[in-house]
Amino acid sequence: MFLVTQLIGLAVIYSYTPIIQQVEINGTLQNITVNPLPYGLEPPEVEKEISLLSIIFAFIIAVFFVFLLTKLKAALFIRLWFFVVVIIVLAITFNALLSWFISYKFYPEIISLLIALPLAIYKIFKRNLIVHNITELLIYPGIAVVFVPLLNTWTIITLLIIISVYDIWAVWHSGFMQKMAKYQINELKLFAGFFVPYLNKKQRELVREAKAKKSKLKKSMKVNLAILGGGDVVFPIITAGVIFRTLGLLPALIVSLCATISLFILFVFAKKGKFYPAMPFITAGLLVGIGLAYLVSFI
Repeated sequence: MFLVTQLIGLAVIYSYTPIIQQVEINGTLQNITVNPLPYGLEPPEVEKEISLLSIIFAFIIAVFFVFLLTKLKAALFIRLWFFVVVIIVLAITFNALLSWFISYKFYPEIISLLIALPLAIYKIFKRNLIVHNITELLIYPGIAVVFVPLLNTWTIITLLIIISVYDIWAVWHSGFMQKMAKYQINELKLFAGFFVPYLNKKQRELVREAKAKKSKLKKSMKVNLAILGGGDVVFPIITAGVIFRTLGLLPALIVSLCATISLFILFVFAKKGKFYPAMPFITAGLLVGIGLAYLVSFI
């Protein structure tokens, strides 16, 4: 699922490739770069370094805001907030995909909203593992494409390092991430990230025996869940998107593949029942991928 959403992300980012337009400013024609995002979400033209500071500041504010709302037990407000965000980012992704088939300007935007609305309702107010994971595949590309124009290679590397340090602190030192995950699952009845069910050795043997006998299991069984937070998914998409717009598709695919391999290694060696900060491992893979991407681009 991680690699699939990375590939969807690159497709969405490609769909919103910036275009050069001529506009008249003070009586002279000038070329400006336009990021054709729908629903008036085009990012402002600012220096990349300023964008990085803005993103870090916004991240701090968002974490504080969520922490405050959890203390105030404003579960309904948070769910409604999630609901609105999910509609918007799903619509951004659907609009990118539909734009390849529908040429009229506003039709894809309207149709995308009409598709996103019922999916968001089912995701936020119903509990279904399949719907949850399918919508997660589409949510993070919609988020990433908003941030890609604001960053370059050096600013995304800086951001990855900062987020990785924060992730280590939040998981291994303060336990903040675990508290947030449990709050989302138990109180909000939702989770921003992937749920990956897996069976232990004994459970796999029971399933194999049932399949061999072509019979159903006599009783239900509890399965373990591996969870991967939304930030662990969206930052690799943003990174691959920045490399895509800087160096091209092949270097971006290398970055996505390296991130996937690093995450796979983490899951292989992770101990059952323990929480791990995924971003440091993913960042290591991304940095290797960025290095390889630049190496390939110079060959």
